[in-house]
Amino acid sequence: MTLAVRGSWFAVRCAFVVLLLCGRAFADAAAPPDVLVSRQLLAKAHLKVGDVVTLSGDSVGSRARRFRVAGVYEPTPDPMKFNAERIEARLHLDDMLALTEDPADPSTSDAVSVINVTLPNAADQSSARTFSRSLSARTPFVVSAATADADNATFVVIDRFHTAIAAVTVIGSTAFLLALMVIRAEERKETVGVLRLIGISRKTIMTEVVVEGLLVAVAGAAAGVLIAAAAQGAVNRFFQHRYDTTLIFMRVSPKIALRSIAVAVPVGVVAGAVASWTLLRRGASSLVRR
Repeated sequence: MTLAVRGSWFAVRCAFVVLLLCGRAFADAAAPPDVLVSRQLLAKAHLKVGDVVTLSGDSVGSRARRFRVAGVYEPTPDPMKFNAERIEARLHLDDMLALTEDPADPSTSDAVSVINVTLPNAADQSSARTFSRSLSARTPFVVSAATADADNATFVVIDRFHTAIAAVTVIGSTAFLLALMVIRAEERKETVGVLRLIGISRKTIMTEVVVEGLLVAVAGAAAGVLIAAAAQGAVNRFFQHRYDTTLIFMRVSPKIALRSIAVAVPVGVVAGAVASWTLLRRGASSLVRR
């Protein structure tokens, strides 16, 4: 009798475990698949993690499916899309295929139009050409094309445009700086004339002017770099808030700072030396004449 009771309790427990497992399997099968939504979509649609949403592969809402919001992600900053709302979602591949496949064409579930391939030596153009030729030889109906040049073409044009603007700005500012230095030199002509009359040579005076111009140019370039470095935070915060993105709009790198100093210092020194030479070539008596 005891053995029978024990056996019946064992059977009950086994049945309970089976029912529990079946219930879990049914719940897993009935639960909608997970989806990740972008931060912008979460805020715009007033969603939260755990909500169930309905997605469709077309604008009319046909073959819509339910998904559970499993998490939120920040879209990768893209300079080509900084002014566009990133209303995006990320699905598992099988869920996306089931959402976008055409029931009238069964081949759409296992067909792709584009595959991105990253080569180990992405900067080496010869390896890209070798891979393209090898792929074309093995699969005649597959076309291989490098995307790096196409993606960077726009930024190359922008970089050249900025270089042209910078060149025009430097030329204009150099002319303006030279005019200011000439005016400044005219105000000091009496001092230069007195120095010449007491026996100080033109070479000594010119050396003093060059050193003075060098110090002023270095101080001005350093001040400009510090102001730009201090302003980049405010500029980035303003535009990131304006376009709701994490893209960095302004960055003062050491390379840019050194390039700015390398341009500003020679321009300042040359402008000061040229302006002072207009006085030094005159006679000492003409400088102090009233």
